[in-house]
Amino acid sequence: MLETKNLTIRFGGHVAVDGVSCAFQPGTLTAIVGPNGAGKTTYFNLISGQLPASSGEVWLDGENLSDQPAPVRTRRGLGRAFQLTQLFAHLSVLENVRLAVQARHRKGLKLLSVWLSHRELIAEARTILERVRLASRADDLAASLPHGDQRKLEVAMLIALDPKVYLFDEPTAGMSVDEVPVVLDLIRALKAEKRHTLLLVEHKMDVVRELADRIIVLHQGRLVADGDPATVIASPIVQEAYLGVAA
Repeated sequence: MLETKNLTIRFGGHVAVDGVSCAFQPGTLTAIVGPNGAGKTTYFNLISGQLPASSGEVWLDGENLSDQPAPVRTRRGLGRAFQLTQLFAHLSVLENVRLAVQARHRKGLKLLSVWLSHRELIAEARTILERVRLASRADDLAASLPHGDQRKLEVAMLIALDPKVYLFDEPTAGMSVDEVPVVLDLIRALKAEKRHTLLLVEHKMDVVRELADRIIVLHQGRLVADGDPATVIASPIVQEAYLGVAA
């Protein structure tokens, strides 16, 4: 479903992502790991269109999206959750999700029809809030939520878009121990549906071991390992580059 071909970006003389070629299939979850500065988030930025590639291509369902901006890639089915939450801070929790549902249905904003005629969008948004356990905070401003609930709200907005590909960039970062299981359960449920391609950047190796069907490792912008979790984690290059153990 998703493929990158020799994807590369240079910042001056620094090559942050260096010729990464990789294909990702529906119904699988691939964890992307590596030390800080390895290029993981930059790789996500290249896939989703937040950064223009210096060279290389991004393909989705046989379509070359390399020259398309981020909004077009989102409409084609690339969904992205960021390390830092991206919310409409001064809108309610429900409105944030309702806007995402509305975007998927491609129904334009009209002063009266949004709330009066689009009740089905609101109902769908409430169902998603139930799923992420935020229904009780539907009327609260997004800015008023604690960090963990903001993370859950961002995942809710992503679910509302129903993308073909989910890009999760450290989805549990900054969350308390009690909050983490909610997000992980959502990712497990998406994986169980077998119709999405899921990519996950995550530093917590226990999460990676549990969720991932496959691990790829980036080091200094290059793809240095790719395979099943047990094999990749045990490989000498990962022990040295990621875990800090001499090979």
